[in-house]
Amino acid sequence: MVKDANQPAVARKSYKIEAVGRALNVLEELAEKPGLGVTALANEMGLTKSIVFRLLQTLEESGYVHRDPERATFTLGYRVALLGERVGRDGALLHVAPPIMDELRDQTGENVNLVIREGSYALALATREGLHAIRIFAQKGRKGPLHAGGASMLLLAYAEPAILERVLGSELKSYTNHTITDPEQLSKVLHRIRANGYNVALNDLDDGAFSIAAPIFNASGEVVAGLSIAGATVRLDEPQREAYIEAVQEAAQKISAKLTLG
Repeated sequence: MVKDANQPAVARKSYKIEAVGRALNVLEELAEKPGLGVTALANEMGLTKSIVFRLLQTLEESGYVHRDPERATFTLGYRVALLGERVGRDGALLHVAPPIMDELRDQTGENVNLVIREGSYALALATREGLHAIRIFAQKGRKGPLHAGGASMLLLAYAEPAILERVLGSELKSYTNHTITDPEQLSKVLHRIRANGYNVALNDLDDGAFSIAAPIFNASGEVVAGLSIAGATVRLDEPQREAYIEAVQEAAQKISAKLTLG
């Protein structure tokens, strides 16, 4: 069927949420012109003062906008800076880590995971699927606990005291019979992880699975991620264990070096 060129085109359905778009516009305006008040922002954006006031109040409560109570003006809040830091950190990791993860996967044949800490959880930032017929494969974007798993416990071991206190003071969920749920015992294991500079986890998150992880450092010497290889415990004898520890540490050091060089 040939369309008549004079017929109006069918309007494409829009899923845009106006309030979200306006909130983003507020942030962009404050980025360009910090220190505006409600009236000035309303004039700049062509909106009513009541709408702008509600947008600012919502953004302020979430930390994306800071209000100067004396001048009644607004600037970008701390949450924007945290997002910027996160994009820079994770963006750099995702730039330098993939080829090294590929090398580690090809060297060991096991799954390779790049894991970061997000608050009180571990997040799989990137993964590489292993080459063996029997695999333990974590999905990218998967969130998990900090008290179980190779890279997760490693990140907890290097976390700041507030995070350690929060996790150790919470109820530690059991995932298998090997999950550590006693805070005192977990604290001792975390101390050992820091002393060793790596973590070997066996059957604590998934029965029949191991995970060996090493820390990735930034230029300031802070641990920003954990690199792990994971697979079935039936393949992990003592010589393989030592070889895997060496391999994952070497790969993590390569990524750290690239992050340090920028």
